[in-house]
Amino acid sequence: MPLGKRELARIERGLIATLTEACETAKSEIKGFSWLTHEADLNALPETLKVIWVFETLADKKLAQSSAQKVRIFELTAMALNGANIDLRPSDHNVRFDSEEECQRSHGGDWQKRLAQSRVTKGY
Repeated sequence: MPLGKRELARIERGLIATLTEACETAKSEIKGFSWLTHEADLNALPETLKVIWVFETLADKKLAQSSAQKVRIFELTAMALNGANIDLRPSDHNVRFDSEEECQRSHGGDWQKRLAQSRVTKGY
């Protein structure tokens, strides 16, 4: 049975709150990290949730993807999901990395356009 609007709103508020905590922690711990966002169809959360971690530069993004910082990002994501009572293990499927530099270069800094195009090209 699908969840009602109130329950979906409660889930969304909880996820926003816990991801905000993860974001603030990451800003003080992870070099070059700037902000994060998420996308999901709340009626199909396990299949559609994407948490996008945004870094200042492509170099910062690459460093985060290939170091202990990636482990920490997955830990922070897991803590946020757990805090929002979402039973989902972070993976390369639902945790993405991006950078302000790449968005500026390919989409003129328009994050809405970049994220929308990403949904279409990656099938989510």
